[in-house]
Amino acid sequence: MSDHVPTSTERPQEPAEPPPADVVETPEPAPVTEARTAKWAIYASKYGLLGAFLLSILIFSLVRPASFPTGRNAESIATLAAPSLIMAVGLTVVLVMQDFDLSFGAMIGLAGGAGEAFIVQYGWPWQVAVLAVIGLGVLAGLSNGFMVAYLGGSSFIITLAMGTVLTGIEYALTNQNTVYQGFPKAFVDIASNSFLGLSNQIWIAAVIAILIWVLLDGTEIGRYMYAIGGNPEAARLSGVRVIPLRVLGFVIVGVTAAIVGLLLISQSGSYAPNGGTSYLLPTYAAVFLGAAVFRPGEFNVPGTIIGVLFLGVIQTGLIMLDLQTYVINLVQGGILITAVLISRLGARAT
Repeated sequence: MSDHVPTSTERPQEPAEPPPADVVETPEPAPVTEARTAKWAIYASKYGLLGAFLLSILIFSLVRPASFPTGRNAESIATLAAPSLIMAVGLTVVLVMQDFDLSFGAMIGLAGGAGEAFIVQYGWPWQVAVLAVIGLGVLAGLSNGFMVAYLGGSSFIITLAMGTVLTGIEYALTNQNTVYQGFPKAFVDIASNSFLGLSNQIWIAAVIAILIWVLLDGTEIGRYMYAIGGNPEAARLSGVRVIPLRVLGFVIVGVTAAIVGLLLISQSGSYAPNGGTSYLLPTYAAVFLGAAVFRPGEFNVPGTIIGVLFLGVIQTGLIMLDLQTYVINLVQGGILITAVLISRLGARAT
């Protein structure tokens, strides 16, 4: 039996040196704080505005407990918000595709003026007049879509100019006269009556909102519209018919504006010139607020609904506090700015 002798290629194993006694290895701390911060930011970006909406209801209910948190007041807020909701969900479709429409305020005014002219001046049956006004909305949308999508015009400039044209047509039809009577009762009842305890306007707004929600979130057309908003050239190369879908978006805006114009003259039984101008900025505010809810940075119908109701709650609550007009404007603006900033905190983290 012979001992093993290491060859020239083998090296004897050296014992590992123990670590110095004064050195203690500790694991790196997990980034718990950063993870919690990111999680909070994502949560705030999705639900910050919703939280502000619920908080505003709570505050107004505590300040005016006898009048604000009542079923009658809730129905009143929803009824007043119904025309804005119809217009806002229609505008959402265009904004999804990164287009703008600044003509819908004028289209609302034209719809009211044309409805008055057809029904009161010309004596048309109100059913025929309603269809004709909706047809005007389709025509206005087709005109905007053709000039923007087919001819490549700027949606901002084209629709701004189209608004001037539509206002001119309204004035030509009505001679800028205010009309207080002459509408048939059946037409006035469309907006004035109620069904199952709720105003017809609420039901009409709910049906239109659901239809557009299903269009955007539940159909292939809606997915294509979101794809166009993300990258129109990539969508076109993928086989999406970009131009017709953009035209469809403007048509939807025109139709919803026509419906709002008809509801306004129906609920009051009267007509005043240029009645849609006041809807322009609040509608955009509601839709952009809605883009900060549920899917931050992305226009969506559920968010738009929250945006419209949030604005309605703020307006009603501030009026109930009997504040002066300038105070209402300051508080409204401050609340909106704060809500948007809170909701956008986690936009980069999502």
